Amino acid sequence: MGQKVHPVGFRLGYIKTHNSKWFSKKEYAKLLHEDLKIRSFIKKKLAHAGISKVEIERAGDNVKINIHSARPGIVIGKRGVDVENLKVDLQELTENQLYLNIIEVKNPEQNAQLVAEAIALQLERKTAFRRVMKKAISLAMQSGALGIKVCCSGRLGGAEIARTEWLKDGRIPLHTIRADIDYGFTEALTTYGRIGVKVWVFKKEIFISKKKEKIEAKETEKTKQADQIKETTSGKETDENVDAKESEVS
Repeated sequence: MGQKVHPVGFRLGYIKTHNSKWFSKKEYAKLLHEDLKIRSFIKKKLAHAGISKVEIERAGDNVKINIHSARPGIVIGKRGVDVENLKVDLQELTENQLYLNIIEVKNPEQNAQLVAEAIALQLERKTAFRRVMKKAISLAMQSGALGIKVCCSGRLGGAEIARTEWLKDGRIPLHTIRADIDYGFTEALTTYGRIGVKVWVFKKEIFISKKKEKIEAKETEKTKQADQIKETTSGKETDENVDAKESEVS
């Protein structure tokens, strides 16, 4: 059988980073379960707000939560009432001081998690699965994605025998580490069983080595300029000393 590697885990440390940023030796299990509770609570409470990602950062006794939402207005509410209530609810899940940030997802058509959730919602409403998949693909390609692949698996169309169907457009270079590929997964809870939805979106290629070379070149130029300035200043100082000695002699 085909062995699949998670597209985000495959790129960690190169073009992707962890959604949880903290380190602990003694309280690792406790903090891990705390993160899971926070994420599941946010997903349940803000299911209608298009939550694509929840980032958690810990430093000392502080917890910073970044919620990436396609509809930040729904999360914040009128005059920030809803976000304050959410903060109070989340504070009950942790003993540490909590800080909350709401970040808008600027291009939801290219966000794999949001695309997968939109497909699952339409499948639950008993829309034809192929039509839903084709629509999602066309929207993503129109928004500027270089490629997209959608896979639906389960009792598609209420069939008694479960099967897997997938559609694809553009390029999806899964083995290219510099390719920025977003991955999303969710399940549609239909009346005839669960249908799994997976989405891969190829956004762009990130060339980190070229950026590093440019930065290094700039740094070398700066050091050269600093050395030249030092040489000129030292030369001026020696000339001034010579002039002073000549004047003393005279």
